[in-house]
Amino acid sequence: MKKLILTGILAVAGLTATANAQIQKGNWMVGSSLATSNFGLNTGGGYQINLQPKGAYFIEDNLAVGGYVNLGIGKSSNTSNTRFDYGVGALGRYYLSPGEQGVNNLLHHGRWFFEGNLGVGGYSISKGGNSTTGLDFGAGPGYSYFITPNIGLEGLVKYAGVTGFGNQGLTSNITFNLGFSIYLPTSKAKQVVNEVK
Repeated sequence: MKKLILTGILAVAGLTATANAQIQKGNWMVGSSLATSNFGLNTGGGYQINLQPKGAYFIEDNLAVGGYVNLGIGKSSNTSNTRFDYGVGALGRYYLSPGEQGVNNLLHHGRWFFEGNLGVGGYSISKGGNSTTGLDFGAGPGYSYFITPNIGLEGLVKYAGVTGFGNQGLTSNITFNLGFSIYLPTSKAKQVVNEVK
């Protein structure tokens, strides 16, 4: 029984140490979010689904900077028009340390983070609807739960918007994003790049 308890404690400590090691300076993060918002069954309801591939490099422990691409499609139940979203830009992500400002490390293998993005983007609506292109931005908190030492499942609540130069000015909403990220130490990232070549 003592052996079983000791094994369990070592496994939890190992997962915590691994989660910390993946977000250290010099490592890479690649992944994607699937953003879903505006679902509804009532009048005016509809859907909006965005795919957002992203990649970032840890310039410091807990701090990653990189880029993203946003592609999306949506439809409202009270119109036959389809909305297409697009964007490209820079993103930054800061992971909170387990003891930072009283933040607990949920289940000992995950991390809270804050993500922000800024770039160029917009949307177009089929059949002559309003469209715009301009500044694409977003910010919000999230959580990465490490299912393996290198793969995290993520949830992110984000205020996102576009302030544009087309038929409309500012449009914004709150989105809930589900996705994943793969965390690669620099040596592993170099190996993956060499295999692709």
